[in-house]
Amino acid sequence: MPRLDDPVTIGPLEVPNRLYRAPLLECAGNGEDAVDILVADLEPAAESGVGLVFQGATIVTEDGGCAAPGMTRVHDPEFVSRLSNLTDAIHDHGGTIFVQLEHGGLRSMETWHAGYREQHPGEQQLAVSRPPWQLRLLDRLGFLDFDPHVMSTEEVYDLAEAFGNAGERCVEAGYDGIHLAGANMGIIQQFLSPFYNRRDDEFGDGVRFLEVVHDELRERVGDTPIVTKVPSEAPAPPVVRRKLGDDDAVDIAHRLADIGYDAIVPVRTSVVWDMSIVRGEYPKRAWRDESFQGGYAEAFGGRLRTRGVRFMNWLESFQFDFEPAWNADLARRIRDVVDVPVLLEGGVRERGQMNRLLGESCDMVGMARPFYAEPKLAARLLADEAGDGTRVVCENCNNCTVPQVTGAVGQCRTPSVLRRRGKFEESGAYDRD
Repeated sequence: MPRLDDPVTIGPLEVPNRLYRAPLLECAGNGEDAVDILVADLEPAAESGVGLVFQGATIVTEDGGCAAPGMTRVHDPEFVSRLSNLTDAIHDHGGTIFVQLEHGGLRSMETWHAGYREQHPGEQQLAVSRPPWQLRLLDRLGFLDFDPHVMSTEEVYDLAEAFGNAGERCVEAGYDGIHLAGANMGIIQQFLSPFYNRRDDEFGDGVRFLEVVHDELRERVGDTPIVTKVPSEAPAPPVVRRKLGDDDAVDIAHRLADIGYDAIVPVRTSVVWDMSIVRGEYPKRAWRDESFQGGYAEAFGGRLRTRGVRFMNWLESFQFDFEPAWNADLARRIRDVVDVPVLLEGGVRERGQMNRLLGESCDMVGMARPFYAEPKLAARLLADEAGDGTRVVCENCNNCTVPQVTGAVGQCRTPSVLRRRGKFEESGAYDRD
């Protein structure tokens, strides 16, 4: 059975170990300090020994498409060239780094962020098809604001080309691979999902879009590894009848491996933004924090609407309670039918658990929120050679995630967690030999 500290090959790239930092929102933007913010956020993971760092979702177009405030765009060659400072910092520690490419489509800020809509009144959402009736109803009720532009066949090809051009720029800046944001309700999931996709052209089969994106990337980046998330929409609300199930995800993964994708990341997610992505506790501390109230009101369109969103978040916390390794059984099924590495994330929290999952459900294991709590977490996990139960300090409280709708940086804000991290820092647990 493989161990966490064993190397693994993705395409032609050898990754030094099987632990990865999953994509997170860095909220770095594209300003003068953007690269410095990214280095400060991502370098500690590589410094502590993570084999592979995934930079969070970056937007491939110049306008629109951001699913949250402060997302970084990679359309500008001059800006992207500066990202070599980040890739050099990761490589200096012996790590590897992939960039995640995305476009939000109907999930973009021009749909849900009231302040952004006021500042960009003419901005439309790129849409795979006309929004489904459930979302149109939310539009009529005032919770969302749709002005969709359904892409023509030619425009879909243009978007795929934008992914290819962005990937080429990033590889030239030193990135070791490309990660496509194929889940979390971004436009790639919208192509794959029967909830969103009702096209009558070749892209009515959503895998076709990922095939064209793959070919655009291959033409520009050669054999550089290309990885994608593959969604199952099993957690979607009962009112949603047209959705991707686990069987669909297995079939999609099989087809993508045949197309030439170098690794697959299976993810169970919904068709709308909810806590199926960040399962755990209701983030009461973050919702009550006075320093974020103005940002919440701007995002959601006032304090009354904020209270409504907060109430829905509370209800979801009962439905999506924390579940250890909640994607493991789906990953295991996909691993049985593909001949490329399968990466597992979502609820992985212990070294012993990682040892059991490797070789059984996956080839690499990753975490996201725990790196907000412990930026140098890898040092503790990799030092536990016996795998006797080293556990992250993250409490799955989600106080790190909700403030990001205001543009706040991703970081742990829970005092009990920070105290535990402080004790580990004092003991030298994050120091590598």
